[in-house]
Amino acid sequence: MNIFKKLKNYNKHGKRVVNDPIHKITLEKTRLELKKTPKRTEVINFLLSKFKGETCYLEIGVRNPADNYNHINASTKYSVDPGVEYKEKTIDFKITSDSFFDKLNNNEILSKDIRFDVIFIDGLHLAEQVDLDIKNSLAYIKDDGFIVLHDCNPPTEWHAREDYQYTNSPASGYWNGTTWKAFLKWRSNSGLYSCCIDTDWGVGILSKKHPIGKSMDNTNPFYEYKVLDKNRKQSLNLISFDELKNKLA
Repeated sequence: MNIFKKLKNYNKHGKRVVNDPIHKITLEKTRLELKKTPKRTEVINFLLSKFKGETCYLEIGVRNPADNYNHINASTKYSVDPGVEYKEKTIDFKITSDSFFDKLNNNEILSKDIRFDVIFIDGLHLAEQVDLDIKNSLAYIKDDGFIVLHDCNPPTEWHAREDYQYTNSPASGYWNGTTWKAFLKWRSNSGLYSCCIDTDWGVGILSKKHPIGKSMDNTNPFYEYKVLDKNRKQSLNLISFDELKNKLA
């Protein structure tokens, strides 16, 4: 007798059968998120199109440039990635973001006087690192520029797990990490406007000048996912792409 027949979670072919309702809900939310449009690339290119003249773009956490970086329309653009997940030599600065900003501060690369119109953060999806990337980026973004973050709106707690390697979960290999916590922290900064576009796992935007969303008191001081889930729209200032276009018209 096939041993898998004795296990309720497996069929006769040894393939896992999912009966748990939470697992099914998570799978469905993943499918729905993957169908959302536009993708982050279109949002970034829209923001860049709002500037007159030449534009300067920085991407932190590129992995495969074909996914996003190669499709960005900017006069000048730079890529930063340590190359752990993508080995090809197509990255401008194959170092960590911490090292990049340290070298930039010390005038060892580019120029410490450089300022970017858009900085896109899509590196290590852990709150502490994202928080540091935002802090460093604020020093090098133009006054009317935008900081953009990927993975700010994880659809379930499985997607918001801290450990990417735990892929045998309802979210499978899809991982937003704890980026949302860093974004939520900076949402309460009175010197910044912010919003999150409800597409492509949540495209967060921070701005010093553009009124895309007022700051708010942090009503989730312990950064609990269940609290976020109950107040998602208000906490993230979750809006559509069309609403963003109207705000920047």
